[in-house]
Amino acid sequence: MPLQRDDLYSLEYYAHIRPDFRTRVMAHKKQRQVAIGAHATLYFEDRLTIQYQIQEMLRAERIFEATGIQDELDAYNPLIPDGSNWKATLMIEYEDARERHTALACLRGIEDRVWVAVNGCERVYGIADEDLERADATKTSAVHFLRFELTAPMAAAMKAGAELALGIDHPDYSFQVQAVVAVREALAADLA
Repeated sequence: MPLQRDDLYSLEYYAHIRPDFRTRVMAHKKQRQVAIGAHATLYFEDRLTIQYQIQEMLRAERIFEATGIQDELDAYNPLIPDGSNWKATLMIEYEDARERHTALACLRGIEDRVWVAVNGCERVYGIADEDLERADATKTSAVHFLRFELTAPMAAAMKAGAELALGIDHPDYSFQVQAVVAVREALAADLA
């Protein structure tokens, strides 16, 4: 369910509760992230993670007018799963700037090679960057937004406790991992 203005805290109130809210969100996010190899991590979004992102944007930009708040809601609400999918931020992370630059050139198209597989079902490849293109002719971006559309049987299997594999099958970056129970439970809760 999309966030509305009434779901957000005022800047003044948010300043008051921010430390506790941030602690709660960070603990919540730990159950929603999966490292795929040493340099790629999927951060699965939900209503709480997106509320936090919006609150932080409003705080950082000192946005308090209705139109500005609505602009942030319009920008971030599409990242909330709608019951039949998972939405995730893919971060490609290299500490060394030169190594990152070289890797992003080699990893062009990686955003289209990220998949999830519910045990007993086919792989579902993420639909990348529906809002705007984040790659060009020479490199990919270090950040991509992915949507994984699941079938009803996949959702039912997840709710019944099925195993979940996640992976990337890019020629220059190929890894597969199994989601831990806490991640599987968090993601199953996103499904209708």
